[in-house]
This record gives sequence, structure tokens and C-alpha cells, in this order.
Amino acid sequence: TYKCVASSGDREAEATVNLKIYQKITFTNVPSPQEFTEGDNAIIVCDVISSPPPTVLWKYKGAKIQFEKDVRFRTLNNNHLQIQGIRKTDDGVYTCEGRIKARGEVDFRSIKVVVNVLPTIRIRQAETNATADMGFSTLLACDADGFPEPMVAWARNNVPLESGDKYSFNEDGSEMTILDVTKLDEGDYTCIAKNKAGESEQELSLKVFVQPKITYLESQTTTEMDEQVTLTCEATGDPTPTITWSVGTRVFTEGEQASWTRPEQHKSPDGDVLVRSDARVSSLTLKYAQYTDAGEYLCTARNAIGETAQPVYLEVRYAPKILGSVTVYTWEGNPANISCEVLAHPSDVSITWQRDGFQLPNANTSNIKIYNTPSASYLEVNAESQSDFGNYNCSASNEIGTESKEFIVIPADVPSAPSITQVQPYSSTAQVLFEEPESTGGVPVLKYRAEWRAVGRGKGVQRVYEVKDGLSSVTVTGLKPETDYEVKMSAINGKGEGDSSQSVVFKTEHVREPSPPILEGTLQPKGNSLKVKWTKQDDGGSPITHYLVRYKAVNSDWKPEIHLPNVSEYVMLIGLEWDTEYDVFVVAENQQGKSKPGTLTFRTSSEPAATTGNHHPSLPPPLLPSLLLCVHPRRRLLHSSVPSALSVIAAFALIDQDVSKEPIVEVRTEEEATANHDAEGHPEPNETTPLTEPEQVTETAATVLDLPLSVPTNSDTVTDTFDLSQSSPVSESTTLTSSITAPPSDPPNPFHMTPPNSSTPKSHTKPSISSTPSPDPANVTLLVDLGDSPEPQAEVPPVVPSEEPVPVPPSPHSVVQPDVVSSKVTENELESPEKILDEKSTTELKNVMPGTGAEPNTLTQTNATESKA
Repeated sequence: TYKCVASSGDREAEATVNLKIYQKITFTNVPSPQEFTEGDNAIIVCDVISSPPPTVLWKYKGAKIQFEKDVRFRTLNNNHLQIQGIRKTDDGVYTCEGRIKARGEVDFRSIKVVVNVLPTIRIRQAETNATADMGFSTLLACDADGFPEPMVAWARNNVPLESGDKYSFNEDGSEMTILDVTKLDEGDYTCIAKNKAGESEQELSLKVFVQPKITYLESQTTTEMDEQVTLTCEATGDPTPTITWSVGTRVFTEGEQASWTRPEQHKSPDGDVLVRSDARVSSLTLKYAQYTDAGEYLCTARNAIGETAQPVYLEVRYAPKILGSVTVYTWEGNPANISCEVLAHPSDVSITWQRDGFQLPNANTSNIKIYNTPSASYLEVNAESQSDFGNYNCSASNEIGTESKEFIVIPADVPSAPSITQVQPYSSTAQVLFEEPESTGGVPVLKYRAEWRAVGRGKGVQRVYEVKDGLSSVTVTGLKPETDYEVKMSAINGKGEGDSSQSVVFKTEHVREPSPPILEGTLQPKGNSLKVKWTKQDDGGSPITHYLVRYKAVNSDWKPEIHLPNVSEYVMLIGLEWDTEYDVFVVAENQQGKSKPGTLTFRTSSEPAATTGNHHPSLPPPLLPSLLLCVHPRRRLLHSSVPSALSVIAAFALIDQDVSKEPIVEVRTEEEATANHDAEGHPEPNETTPLTEPEQVTETAATVLDLPLSVPTNSDTVTDTFDLSQSSPVSESTTLTSSITAPPSDPPNPFHMTPPNSSTPKSHTKPSISSTPSPDPANVTLLVDLGDSPEPQAEVPPVVPSEEPVPVPPSPHSVVQPDVVSSKVTENELESPEKILDEKSTTELKNVMPGTGAEPNTLTQTNATESKA
């Protein structure tokens, strides 16, 4: 209060003035930012003074806080704002506003409130598995959340882990890699996350498995028939491994393997082997070990992580064991080897031979020789008389003991007769099934001889078959349809030829249509080309005139039918659609009709990425719709082949406009003579019998060629495989080697030979009906009755319209067409290996004695225990 006094003379006056000074709104303590931990009861400080005291209002994000709506918020007496259980969502900018209504004064301060969140840890995998001692690393990871972003650290047994040779961490420390894990790394690890709000931690477990490891294994030595010997194997690993013993393919344990908490004993059926497993140790005990028990034994330890195996060796020392059969068969003049093969350990063995108490050789045994090796001794006895047959003694000794064995040399005999069990006739061939002789004479059967002839005729044919792969059937060939034949067989060993079997009579079938050919497809390297090869089957007794080939993509129309000569052996389909399934039919036709089709289904490869079209790599696009007909320059096509070839050309001339999609068909013709169905030596083919064995041409008009498509040359040895499942007289599982010669039975038809220098096909000249063979019946060989003479044929026009010649595969042989057969038989013909039999020639090769044509050197035989030194 202020007083004002005024005086004038004796007069005085005064007045009182009350002065009030009001303080403006002043914020004395308003810190920003203010930080709190989530969940705390937070008090936001805002100290404000004024005169008169101000009214304080609180705002959040510019809006007045409605205390009645959220009871967590309230204003304290000192105007501070309290938030009970503050949340992360409560952080932000708060406004502390002071007001003096009487003066209309307003002032405020903004306060940034930060709510820190305690870290939380998320474990990706509470327990991690790892394998020790494999050089592997394993990863432990924990993801920490919180505000501010927490830092992650790792510890084990309260010891912090640092980055180094053993541990490495990623940038925020959430991932720890343990390098080169070992069993010592197994245990618990702690993940620790820290920030301003505090610290959290979580434990992770590492389980380390260990592959089995064999820690102890020792080889043993024993002497045969000792009481027992034990092999021991120890192994470690986690999980604890089980241990098994084996030798070769034999496993000594049976049933469930031994558990380490429940040891088991496993005993072999014979009681000589005992297996015991306990506490990571397994033992294998052999009682009264024999020499056959010696060798490598395998100890195998395995658990869920893996397995390991190590060999251990059992050495058995034993006296010599003499092996082999005691009987040896031979005949006078034929050297025989007696093999005294010895097993012994130690292998330092002394071997001696004796006979009748006298050591061999001696002064009285000039026909005996001995050959020694470290493990065997061979006694060669050249039996000169009956006295050389009998007993011979072999003795072998080492430091363990001695063993002797008597060997007996027995005179060999010729084999007994085989037994013909069945004859399966066909039109021009027959399959003869037989059983082996009951007695081989002591030495192996080397060959079988088959003799056959038409019933009521004095002459016949014979063929000798080499024994290979369990020969149980042979094929007789060159038969006439609907004719009665008789066949018999004999066996031949080194001693000679045995008696013949009883003759079996059979009748060939009538002429019929061929059996379906067997197809074999080979996808070519390009992927959209296929080589379709066929194997001729039974021709039904009538020559196959041609083949018919059809093919199509599945769900598409058939391509034009292709007529191919009877000498064709395959078709090459080129430029097919990619990744497409195709059907191929091949039909053989003779004068009796068509066979059922041989079928083949295949799929082309997927189109390569670099391929832009279906053009053949070696041909320009205009030449794609072409037929490649390969014919030997000196080979004349049959009269039935020309129109077939022309029809192929015509079929491919009528091709679509889009020639790039039309496949090329390449046809190969086989260079063989036309089948002569009255000729001898006509084996029946099956799916494994090739048709590519052409006859070698002898440049003389007198040479008689009478081989069908699949007949080997008379001078060669061939292997025929036959299949009883086909309509063919031969079996697939029978492999034989045969040598055949043709008999001079009836006068032959003459044939014209194609000139050797001819380079283009020539037309045939039809033989005159009045032409007759040589009147000399003794020199005439009737091989075939050609009912249909070939007609003249026109020259085949060029197939591919190009200046470049059509590629023709080189011919392995030059073959002539047997249209006309010479009426003269040369001396060379009569030397053919197939014998023409008459009544005086049926005793050949029987009772052959050494040195009189049997060739002892080539006929010397030994059984399974014989071997020549």
C-alpha cells in the first residue's frame, strides 16, 4: 500500500494507493524429454507459478486429456500429471498449459514423454542338435525386442563369450555360430538382452551327437581245433553305438542288437560262435576254429548318426588240405593231368607223389612228368597201357602236419546216346529237344551230331553242334513242308562218338503265312530319329516277298504304308516330332499271306533348347521328304522289291506342303540271297538272331549259294539263339555253334550271277521252262524248287533329287541272287562241312582212336580237377 501526503501550510492531506503486482505465468521446472519404463506409475513433472496461481491443464497430442475417461490419468496437487501403469502407447508429446482467466493469460510447455520397454527374447530353437568331430558349425539364435533396441550378449556358465576362433556373432549379436563343434561344446548357453529399461536373459541348449568310433580292435592267431579264440571290439559314440560282427555276407548277431543296459548273448546255430556285447564292448568267440574260419572279420559300430567299420584278421594255422576230385578219366595215348592242389598255413609245403610205395618219378616211369608250383603239384600221366591206370598218391607236409590223398586214373569211354524228348516241326525247320547222355564216359561231351532224312530215302543230312551254355535243343533245317522226316542224335567226347539215339519221326507243317517279325527300336542321338530294326522269324515255308511298314504318332493318322524288299533289315525314321509317342507296325508277307504285325511303341526326346526346327542336320530342308534306299551296286532287287521301293518313293512324293515336319525314312536292304526253302542249312531266327550274315561270293558260276536271309555261310561257325515262346522252332535260351553242309538230293535250278562290275540294278531274265539241268544225276544237287521265277524288273529311278548321291552304307560282302543254280557240282562243293550221308557213311567219328583222325591234342580233356601244367 502506498500513501501520498500533501501539505500546505498548516493544512495536510493524504491519500492511500494500494498497488498489487501480479506475476505472469512462469514455468520453473519442465524437463523434456521425460523417460519412463513401461508399467511404471509415471509422474510427468511440470512446475508452473504465477500470481494469482494459474490453472494447469494437460493435453496429449494437442487434445485435452479426459481424466474421467481414463482413470490411469490424474493431476496431482502440485499440478504434475500421473499416469498409472504407463504403456508404450502412452509415449508422445504432452502439453502442460497454465491459464489465468482474470487476465486472459495463457502459456504452455511441450514435454516429450518416452516410454522404454524392457527387452523380451524370442528363442528360435530351444534345443539345437549338432554332430561333433565333422568340422561342422552350428548356429544358436535369439531375437530380442524392446525399446530402445536392446543389445544382445552371450554367456556360458556365467562367463561372457567373445568373438574369436571358437565363436562368431552377427552384427546385432542375435546369432552366435559355434565353429568346429566338438563334444565339449554340449551344454546350456545364455542369451542376454539389455537396454535402458533393463535386462532379460534366456537359456538355449546344444546337444552334440558323436558318430561311432572304434577305439580298440586287435587281430588274433590260433591253431586249427584249438579250444577257442576271441576277437574284441570297443567303440564310442553318442548315442551309444551297437556293435555287430560279420564275415563276408554272414552276420553273427541275430535279432535285435544288444542294448548297453541289457547285454545280450547271441549264439550261432552250430554253437561254435558266441557274441557278447556289454558297455561299448563286443566280443566274438569261435570255438574249435577251423581253417575255413580264417580271414577278415568286420566289426561294425552304428548309431543314429552314422556307422563305422574296421576289419580284424583271424589267422588260423593248419596242416595241408588236398583239394579236388580223386578220379581222373583219360584213354591210352592221351595225357592226363592229376592236380594235387594244396591249402596250408604256413604255406611252405613239401609235396611228393608215390605209386605202389615208390616215389615218382623213377627209372621205370618214363611216361610220367611232375610240375610243381608253390601251392600245387601236377602229375602228367601219358597212359601207354592198361597198367598206367590205377591209384596215385599225393602227400603234402608243413610244420603243422601231413596229409595224403589217393587219386585214381580211370579209362574213359565214349558217351552214351542222348535221348530225344520232343521234336517241334515247322514248315521248313524243326526243333529237336533232347536230354544229355546218362553217361559222358568220364570226360565232357564236346559236340552233338544230328542226322536227319526224309522217311524212305537212303540219303540224309548231318550237322555237328558245339556244346555251349547248356545246349538242350538243336535245329534241323532245309526241310520241305508236309514231309515225313526221321532224326537221330549222338554225342561226341574226346574219346570218340557214342551210339546214336533211337530215330524219331515227325512231319513238317504245311506252307503258311510268316510269323510276325521282332522289332527293336534305337533312338538316335539327335532325339527325334529312330532306327527300327526287325528280326525275321519263321517264314512259314514260303519265301518272304516283302515287308510292310506303317507308323504314326499316337492319336494321329497312319503315314502311308511303306513296301520294302524282303532283304530289308531296318528303317530309319528321321525328323519326327519332338516329345511324341509313336506306334510302328511291321508286317512280313509271303505268297500265303501277311503275318501279324510286329509292334513297337516309343517316345521321342524333348526338343533341345538350341534346336529351332526339325531339319535333319545333314540335309537341306528341300530334301527332308526323301527315302534313302541303300542297295549294293552289284545287288539286283527281286522282282517283288522294285514296285515296293517305287511305292515308297511315291508315298513320300505325296507329302504335305510343310515338308519340314515330315520325317525322313531311310531303308536299308540286307545283302543276302533270297531264301531257298528247299536248301539245307536254314536256321530259324528269333529276336536275337541277326539277319546280317551274308554269304561270301565265290567268283565262279559253279558255286552253289542257297542261304536264306539269316543263314550263316557254310564255312563259318555261327551262334543261333532260339525262343520257344515265338512261332519259331528254336529257343531263346539255347546257344549253339553249328557247322552245316548241304546234301545233293535233287537237281538244282540254275541261277544267273550279277556281273561283279555292275553298278546299277539289272532286270532278271526269266529262265526258260524247257531248260533242263545236267543229265548226270550224280553231280546234281537239288537245293530248291523255285515255283515262282523272278519277273523282269525295271531299273529303280533315283530317289533323292539332288546332285549329291544318296548315301549308301558299304556292303560287308558281295552277294549274288540265286535265281538260277548251276547244274554242275564242283569239288569244292563236295568238301562242305555238312555231310551228305548214304548207307555207307553213318559210322564217321565213331570209336575214333588217338592218332587215327581224332587229333588227340585237341581232344585231350580234363575234368574239374584236371589241369595241364
